[in-house]
Amino acid sequence: GVQASLEVPTRAHGLLAEAGGTMLSVARRPGDWLLRWGRDGQPVAWHWIEPDRAFNGHVIASADGHHLYTTESDLETGHGLIGVRDAASLEKLAEWPTQGMDPHELLLDTDGSLLVANGGIPALPETGRLKIHLDRMDASVVRLRTAGTGAEARTGELVGQWRLPDRRLSLRHMAWGHDGQGRALLGIALQAEHADAQARIAAPVLAVFDGQELRTVDAPHTLAGYGGDIAFASGCFAVSCPRANRVSLFDARAGGSTRWAADVALPEACALLVDQDGTAGA
Repeated sequence: GVQASLEVPTRAHGLLAEAGGTMLSVARRPGDWLLRWGRDGQPVAWHWIEPDRAFNGHVIASADGHHLYTTESDLETGHGLIGVRDAASLEKLAEWPTQGMDPHELLLDTDGSLLVANGGIPALPETGRLKIHLDRMDASVVRLRTAGTGAEARTGELVGQWRLPDRRLSLRHMAWGHDGQGRALLGIALQAEHADAQARIAAPVLAVFDGQELRTVDAPHTLAGYGGDIAFASGCFAVSCPRANRVSLFDARAGGSTRWAADVALPEACALLVDQDGTAGA
């Protein structure tokens, strides 16, 4: 049952469980609030973003725990940003450009660098979540340096950027996994924005990044072109497909390449998590 609850101004999106037992919640994009709350459901600290910025729904902690990284947008230009924040006060210390628009989820790599999914969908502050100029979409995965390692290295520096050939595929949620040889793979849930309905419905819902190449993974049937969330468990990426009412499983161990494996029927499946026993749940 529900142990504690807390009313928030608008719909929440990303959650981060902190080492001390508190939780961070971020407003759904475009949002203006970041909240730290305790086990009793009481707020510990509220933070409101600057008037010309918006939160894009996700927050993670730096490797040393001293900072927080939030995905954000500049409301005047639409450019994507990473907000670098003091982990204790939530105050912003710096901003790093994501070299794209509509950044959504972000994850740390083992080398401390930051991987960011730029959704690539243009928007304006007066239209909120209304999608405009989809012909100008430019989704990408970027790697940003989080610490200087040489005389000329800068934090927030762009290390690499990768795009899919199909520019109408928006990159959204991400999860770390590995192949059959233990090599790291980044799975990315896709949301199709094609003008043609049939192309949109038939579009893939998963892309995989091996550190060098970003590629899509096909399924033998349509998944409505909408990947809601992604998790990795038991050698498979699980992608929730709420518009197809199922969770689709993709085996990352299959012959050195990720392949569709099975579907699990689940009405309106969306948020996914991995349990302590290593199984994925929705």
